[in-house]
Amino acid sequence: MPSLSTLPLVLDAARRLGPRPVLLAAWHRGPARPLARTRLRDAAVPAGPFLPGRAPAAPALPEAHRAAVLARAVALPAPDWHGPFAPRPFALDLDLFRPGDVRPVWERNRWAELPLLAQAARLDPAAGHLARAEALLADWAAANPPFHGPNWACGQEAALRALHLGLALALLGATRSPPAGARALLALHARRIAATPAYASAQDNNHAVSEAAGLLACGLLLADRVLARQGAGRLAAALRRLVAPDGAFAQLSTGYHRLLLDVLAVTEWLRRGLDGPPLPAPAPTRAAAATRWLHRLAEPLTGALPRLGHQDGSAFADLALAGPEDARASVERAARLFCGNSAGLAAEPGCAWLGLPAGPALPPPPPAWMSEGVQGWQVDGARALLRTGPLRFRPGQADLLHLDLWDGPLALLRDGGTGAYNPPAEAGWWHAHFTGTTAHNTIAFDDEDQMPRLSRFLFARWPECGPLPDGAWLRDWRGRRHARRVRAEGRRWVVEDRVGGPFREAVLRWRLCPGDWRAVPGGVAGPAARIEVAADAPLSCALEPGWESPAYGSVVPAPVLTARVRAPVRCLTTVITLAHQS
Repeated sequence: MPSLSTLPLVLDAARRLGPRPVLLAAWHRGPARPLARTRLRDAAVPAGPFLPGRAPAAPALPEAHRAAVLARAVALPAPDWHGPFAPRPFALDLDLFRPGDVRPVWERNRWAELPLLAQAARLDPAAGHLARAEALLADWAAANPPFHGPNWACGQEAALRALHLGLALALLGATRSPPAGARALLALHARRIAATPAYASAQDNNHAVSEAAGLLACGLLLADRVLARQGAGRLAAALRRLVAPDGAFAQLSTGYHRLLLDVLAVTEWLRRGLDGPPLPAPAPTRAAAATRWLHRLAEPLTGALPRLGHQDGSAFADLALAGPEDARASVERAARLFCGNSAGLAAEPGCAWLGLPAGPALPPPPPAWMSEGVQGWQVDGARALLRTGPLRFRPGQADLLHLDLWDGPLALLRDGGTGAYNPPAEAGWWHAHFTGTTAHNTIAFDDEDQMPRLSRFLFARWPECGPLPDGAWLRDWRGRRHARRVRAEGRRWVVEDRVGGPFREAVLRWRLCPGDWRAVPGGVAGPAARIEVAADAPLSCALEPGWESPAYGSVVPAPVLTARVRAPVRCLTTVITLAHQS
């Protein structure tokens, strides 16, 4: 129960979330708990065979990719299924925070090895890769008895495992007659997904999509029409609610947007291969719009994405071995499936494994564009991305009006990243810092976040906010106002920040890329750019040490240009002059 001091914040957050997610969460924590326990009664540990005994020949592939797949398959690490978590307690009774960060444990249990070993078996049938995959599944099943331990605690994780298993079966030509062990595993995973539907729906994020997709895939692979119809209905409803017509996802995160596309792509490919009925409108058009949205944000030469929102380092169904830092293969696969287009990688090997032909190229992003929660510009080799409003769904970070600025593949002004969801005690400051306002390129008033934090993943008193033709605005719960306008003048970018309301101090931060930066009057200069800040009040600029998280679980030093100004002040103007293009 909330304390009297936090009750106003709880009520405020509930009002902003809306009755649907609040009632679903209450149902999940109350009457649905005993129902879930009933649905998840102990079951027998599945026995093999889990996979077919032979693999078909591989498609034509670049030699470098063939070598990379075989090398990665040989180098797979020994499994660590549970990390610091107890393997035997009933999954829904586990404390998923006190022992440590469950996120890396779940990542290691998504069965990403299965598609990889299936690929390797097709490339080198005599090397024992299928036997290794079979042994991996047998070991996992024995170490994770149904519905006990951390790996049965989350319906989404069950769904992602089922999708990876389905993908491996499809690569091995066994989706229409899965071996008995695979059918048993899929049935157990379908039970786990179906046991807690209210939790997934209440999140209004990737859980609702992934779990519905997993249920649909299980139904198709098991030839269970009722299960497939249930999964398809939930997936269509989730896409209708959570993906805007312009392609923006309710969970504003480039990393989770990529996961959205990867999950949808695997599900759609399985559906086509098993002759499942297509999803009803508007699901297909929303999937296509979500593809175009991420295409705008992916750097075309490297596939790097801005660190907008939470980033957990996922690279789901990564047949191209692109890794979490390169989203181009994900965008290419989704473009071929949902848009009938290519995103510029005609020879993308993951699509070759799936037999997806390249189509005409997607149109390039326009010079200026706007979607729900984001506004973007592309001018003279540089591009900017502004975090805007309004907030229809809960924000994951206090990052409103954050600006990313890229010059070609260089993220010049960047988001601080994520750190970890549940870092170790010595790094306990990570989560609050990286989700807070000071870890973003925006203005913080009086050293406060833009909204008060209620819990690890929930803020209260969300600011009023919205887009402007050339920027965005916000008004926080204390009445403090910030309007940001962005304009590009060739290689010169101008950011105007107008502020108002009851504050003592405003601090503007520009989080810089690593480099040889030096302080100059009113700003900084370096090989990549010169950045100068001016205001209509006395201003103090400094080049300060900060932190950034380039990958989940990793935090490194980063330079930060900080401009401090005390009230009364109305306007701060930043001029960013990019280096000449070589």
